[in-house]
Amino acid sequence: MWPLRWAGAAAAIAAAAGVAWTARGLPPRPVTAAIVSAAQAAETTAPIYYRDPDGKPLYSATPKQTPDGRDYLPVFPEGDAQSGEPEQPANAKSAAANSERRVKYYRNPMGLADTSPVPKKDSMGMDYIPVYDGDESDDGSITLSPGKIQRSGVKSEAAQMRRIRTLVRAPGTIQLDERRVSVIAMRAESYVQKVADVTTGSRVTKGQPLMEVYSPAISSAAAEYVATITSKATAGIEPYGRGSKQRLTNLDVPEAVIVDMEKNRTVPIAIPWSSPRDGIVLQRAAIEGMRAQPGDVLFRIADVSVVWALVDVAERDLGNIVVGQTVTVRARSYPGRNFAGQISMIYPQVNKETRTARVRIDLANADLALLPDMYVDAEIDTGSAAPVLSVADNSILDTGSRQTVLLDRGNGRFEPREVKLGRRGDGYVEIRDGIAEGDAVVTSATFLIDAESNLKAAIKGFAEAGEKQAAGGSEMMDGGKP
Repeated sequence: MWPLRWAGAAAAIAAAAGVAWTARGLPPRPVTAAIVSAAQAAETTAPIYYRDPDGKPLYSATPKQTPDGRDYLPVFPEGDAQSGEPEQPANAKSAAANSERRVKYYRNPMGLADTSPVPKKDSMGMDYIPVYDGDESDDGSITLSPGKIQRSGVKSEAAQMRRIRTLVRAPGTIQLDERRVSVIAMRAESYVQKVADVTTGSRVTKGQPLMEVYSPAISSAAAEYVATITSKATAGIEPYGRGSKQRLTNLDVPEAVIVDMEKNRTVPIAIPWSSPRDGIVLQRAAIEGMRAQPGDVLFRIADVSVVWALVDVAERDLGNIVVGQTVTVRARSYPGRNFAGQISMIYPQVNKETRTARVRIDLANADLALLPDMYVDAEIDTGSAAPVLSVADNSILDTGSRQTVLLDRGNGRFEPREVKLGRRGDGYVEIRDGIAEGDAVVTSATFLIDAESNLKAAIKGFAEAGEKQAAGGSEMMDGGKP
C-alpha cells in the first residue's frame, strides 16, 4: 500500500506545482512524465499484500520470506490470489477480448440481476463484468476458472460398479413363538388329586406326568367304553365302541390313558395328565385338592428352542426388506455374541405414532440363552448380491423433485446430468439411469458449482428479458412512424 500512497502524493505535488507556475504568468510547465508514469505503474502493478507460497493462511503487508528462504507470493489488485500473477490492465483485456469475441452484455459485479448493453459502473464505482459469446453453453454446462476450481476444492471420481451393502438397524425384544405354546385346561368339571414336582420355570418333556385329576364326566365315559369293549355281544364289533371312545377324546383324555384302558380293561379312578410337548412351564395354576371348572388353565407350557425377535423397522427402510433375508441379532445381555436369524414376517401395518413397522425374525435358541422380553438389536443386510453402478453419496444434488450429478468434462467445464437413484449404503448410492461407468462425477463442492450455475442462468434470463424488452420498444417506435 505504501507505493500507492507515495505515487499519489508525487502526482499531487506535481499538479500543485503546475498550478502555481501558471498563476505567476509563466507558460504552463508540463508535469514530469516520470512521476505520472510511476504513479500509473504503481496503481496497476503494486501488490496489495503477500501470501504464503504453500497456500497456508499466512499473509504479510510487506515482502517476506518463509523459514526455508522462499519468497512470499505477491497478490495484485486484479490478480489471481492463488497464482499471484497480475492480470493485464482492464483496457488491454477488453481490447483483446473485443478482437476475439463479442461482448453480449455486462452484468452486475455483485451478482445482482442487473445487466447493461454498454460498460457502466455500479453505485460503489465497480465496473460491470463483460459476458462474452460462448460463456453460456447450449448444453447447460458451466465453465469455471482454474483459480476458482482450486479455491472451491472441486474433486471428481469415476462412477464404478460396486456391491452396495446396506445395513438396516432396528431395536426389538424376544418373544415366544405363538405356535409353540400349549395350554392344559379341563373340558369338564374336575378335581385335582395330585400335582407332580414341577413349578413355573421347570423344563419338561413330552409325555412327562404333570398331575392326576378325577372327573365324573371322564369316569362315566371311560366306564362306558370299557364295558363296550369287554361285552361278549359287542367285543368284536368295532363300531360299537367308537362312540364311547370319541367321548373320551372330546374330553381331551390323553391317548396313552385310553390305550391303557384298552389293555387293562379297567377304569382308573384318577386320570394322569401329561405334558403335550417339550418346553418350559410358564404357568402352574394347579393345586392339589382344587376344583377346576371347564376352561380353567392349569398349566401353560412353551417350547423355547426357537423364539422370535420382534423388531421395529423405520418406514423409510421397509422397501429394502424382504422375507427370507438373513439377520444378525445381538442381545445386550451377551456382548460380543451374535445370533443368526431369518425374517419370517413383515407385519402389514405401520405404527402411526412411531412410523415404524414390526418385523418378525426366527431365532434358534438351543441353549435357552434368549429369554422372553429380552432387549435385542438387529442388523439386516439388505445389500445387493451383484455389483451395481454407483457414485459417492455426497455427489447427488437432490431438489426433492429431481436428482442430478455434475459431470467433469475437463478444462474447467462441468455438465449437470439428471439421474435415477436406487439403494444407498456404505456412503454410495446406486445410479439406475443417467450416466455410464467411468464418467467423472464431481464429489465435492457440488453445491458451489450448482450455485454458480444458477447465478449464471438467472443473469442470462434477465439479459434475454432485457433484450426482448428493448426489441419490443424499438418495434413500437418504428410502428409509430408515419
